[in-house]
Amino acid sequence: MDKLLIEGGRPLSGEVAISGAKNAALPLLCAALLTKEPLTLTNVPALNDIGTMLRLLEQMGVKVEKVGAGGTAAAGSAASTDTVVLDASGLDNPVAPYELVKTMRASVLVLGPLVARAGEAKVSLPGGCAIGARPVDQHIKGLTAMGAEVSVEHGYVHAKALGEKGRLKGARLFTDMVTVTGTENLMMAACLADGETVIENAAREPEVVDLANCLVAMGAQISGAGTDVIRIRGVERLHGATHRIMPDRIETGTYLCAAAAAGGQIRLTRTSSAYLDAVIDKLMDAGCDIGIERDAITLKAPARPTAVSIRTSPYPAFPTDMQAQFMALNTVADGTAVIRETIFENRFMHAVELIRLGADIKIDGNTAFVTGKPKLDGATVMATDLRASASLVIAGLVAQGETLIERIYHLDRGYENLEQKLAALGAKVSRVK
Repeated sequence: MDKLLIEGGRPLSGEVAISGAKNAALPLLCAALLTKEPLTLTNVPALNDIGTMLRLLEQMGVKVEKVGAGGTAAAGSAASTDTVVLDASGLDNPVAPYELVKTMRASVLVLGPLVARAGEAKVSLPGGCAIGARPVDQHIKGLTAMGAEVSVEHGYVHAKALGEKGRLKGARLFTDMVTVTGTENLMMAACLADGETVIENAAREPEVVDLANCLVAMGAQISGAGTDVIRIRGVERLHGATHRIMPDRIETGTYLCAAAAAGGQIRLTRTSSAYLDAVIDKLMDAGCDIGIERDAITLKAPARPTAVSIRTSPYPAFPTDMQAQFMALNTVADGTAVIRETIFENRFMHAVELIRLGADIKIDGNTAFVTGKPKLDGATVMATDLRASASLVIAGLVAQGETLIERIYHLDRGYENLEQKLAALGAKVSRVK
């Protein structure tokens, strides 16, 4: 199993390009199930989760052509890519087996499109990061309200549309909690439903808007994406389209945090500050000098960052996916920060590993108290989930000596070419087999 070796204590300097957003790409890949015509997606990141989703779609009968800088690559691989063409005209197996679903929670996003297009679906309950309960009950509740018969048996969700000609019916849906994948799943299902669907308490994340923009390009009738009420008027069919995936705001925030903690000055290209207000505000509070360009962001770090307290909440508030990175930043900041995690109940597992590097962190339920130290010391640590992995990388960049991060397969699920990008910024990072 691969490990990451970091020699810390080096400031970051230089320029790197940000990849397409993983959390936007995964539902967009599933949107291909809604049409018999080809869907072309560009700015697709080369990540393990993308490869897993492509294998999942292929076994359903979707033809996948993955084109990168070096030409066509194997569809299920995570080789460098930019453009993926998906043709679901041969969809013949609306099943998502456990073997492919167990490593990736986002695989539940095939449920809505399959029921809408094929009239039925059999999807294994998903896996992914071990950061607490992330139930699919809101997905099931919504599909049931739209006229589907849904049951959970032997670890699989079975859903079948009972409407005329196997179509779902428009309905008024209210989710008990703000759920991004739930909003995306129900929005995709509603595109082919008979009548109008209204999703209340909908997620407002930019990735939801990106999906809606693609669906509209495919012929869907959607309004309100980006607000907490989304209206979808179902159509008989969707057609093919070409869509460019938005830049990854979490990858952008991660590199900004890395530079803020390690020191130096960096420029990130092919990205936007439009989705990062809460993160950029906190980095400025930490003493960073931020420059905003049309498709780039620059950061100049202070001599030592100032501790910043955060509270995670659904977009547009501070994102839970940036909590671990800011905890790492606060371990070397001047002062004490209070971090409150309100989204997931088990998302402080990285704190124990940061303590191994010398961090001063105390946990009380869903609250962490982080008192910054002038320096951390390198050690061997273990990644527990995707964003926890990123926090350990940031801490490793700051720590004196060598830090060895184990179980970095989590990183490969969400960060494209991490070592190469960090090396371009002057970090000394290598992958150890």
